[in-house]
Amino acid sequence: MSAASTVTTISTPTLDSESPALLQSITSHGGYAYAGMATLAAAGDQRAAEAAREMAWEQLHSGPWHSVLPVWRDAYSMACLHMAKFHFSNGEFRDALRALDMGIIMGGPLLRKDLDSAIEAVSAAKARRDHNGGADADNEDPEKARCRLLVCPEQLDKSELLRILPIRSLSSKIVGRRSALSLEGFLREYFLSGSPVIITDCMTHWAARTRWNDMDYLRRVAGDRTVPVEVGKNYLCSEWKQELITFSQFLERVQSNGCRSKVPTYLAQHQLFDQINELRKDISIPDYCYAGGGELRSLNAWFGPAGTVTPLHHDPHHNVLAQVVGKKYVRLYSASYSEELYPYSETMLNNSSQVDLDNMDDVEFPKVRDLEFLDCILEEGEMLYIPPKWWHYVRSLTTSFSVSFWWSDSGSSAVS
Repeated sequence: MSAASTVTTISTPTLDSESPALLQSITSHGGYAYAGMATLAAAGDQRAAEAAREMAWEQLHSGPWHSVLPVWRDAYSMACLHMAKFHFSNGEFRDALRALDMGIIMGGPLLRKDLDSAIEAVSAAKARRDHNGGADADNEDPEKARCRLLVCPEQLDKSELLRILPIRSLSSKIVGRRSALSLEGFLREYFLSGSPVIITDCMTHWAARTRWNDMDYLRRVAGDRTVPVEVGKNYLCSEWKQELITFSQFLERVQSNGCRSKVPTYLAQHQLFDQINELRKDISIPDYCYAGGGELRSLNAWFGPAGTVTPLHHDPHHNVLAQVVGKKYVRLYSASYSEELYPYSETMLNNSSQVDLDNMDDVEFPKVRDLEFLDCILEEGEMLYIPPKWWHYVRSLTTSFSVSFWWSDSGSSAVS
C-alpha cells in the first residue's frame, strides 16, 4: 500500500458534532430537500452530496449576498466537506482541494476548522504522492532558475514611465524614505501626524522576498488552490467581473497577458493568507501595525501583471503596503482634499473618487489638476505607510505581489 493511500478519509470533528443541529436549522428555514440529501451524503452517497451542494449554491445566489441567510452558508460548507471526502477517498486530490476552497470562500464560519484541517490533510497526501525526489537546487542550471522568476530585475526608464503614468507624476513631492525607523520614531514622526512614509529595510527576513518570485514555489504550495480574481481594468469599469480559478491558472494569465492585455486578471484585496497557510508563513506582521494600541483588521494580497490599477480611493484604517515582488507607482492626496476629489455620492462608493487620473477631465473636475500630492515608485522590499482617509491611486509597473496590513488604533471603532 502506498503512503498516499494509507489515509482514506478526512477527519471532520466539528461537522460530526454539529450536523444534527445544523440540519435542524436548515430544515426550519425550508431546506427539507437539502437535509435529506445531506443525510444521504453522510451515509456514503456521492450523488446526494453533489445535489446538496447544488441546492446550497442556489440559495447563495438567490439574492444580494447580504440577504443570504447565514445558515445556507454553513450548509454550503457542509456539502463541500462531504464532496471533499469522496474526492479524497478516490485519490482526486485536486478536486478535493477545490471543494474545500469553495467552502472557505463561499461558506460560513461554523465548519472553518474542519475545512482548514482537511486542506492540510489533502495537501500532505498530494505532496506524498507527487514527491519524486526533485532536482538539487544547488546544482540547477542558472538559465533554468532565471526562467522560474516571476519578475526579473530590471531598471525602469523614467521617460517611458511618464508616458503611462497620470499627468504630473514624479514631478511634485516624493514620499520620504526612512531606514532603520524605530517604532517610537514611526509613532512620533508619522503615525501621530498622519504623514505617509516609505520604510526601506523591514522585510529582509521575510521568506516571501525570495520564495514569491519563484514560479515553481508558488505552483507547489498554491497551484491547486482556488482563488477569486478580478478581470478587467478596475472595479469601476463596466466590463469588470470576478472569476474563481486555480492559482496555477492565475499564474499562467499573469505570465501570458502582462501589460499588453486590455483585460488583466488581478488577485486584489483577497484574504489569501487566511486561506493558504503556507504563504502566510512567508511573511510577518510589521511591528508598526501595533502602533496606537489597536488591532489588525485585515491582511490582504494584491497580485497581478503590469498595468493593473486601483483607482483613486481612501480606506478607513491605517495601512502598511508591503511591496514583496515587483514595483508600483503610488499617488497620495491628503484626507483634507476629499471635497476637491469628487467622491461618489452612492454609499457603496463614497470612498472612491469619480476622477480617472489616467484620463483627466479638467472640465468636469476642475479642482483636481492643481492639487498638491505625494507620489513614489515603491520598490521591492519597501513598505509604504498610508494614513487613514488618505486618497491613493496605485498602478503596477511590473508584475507585482504586494501585501496590505490594515489596523485600527485604540480610539477607532471602525470595522473592516
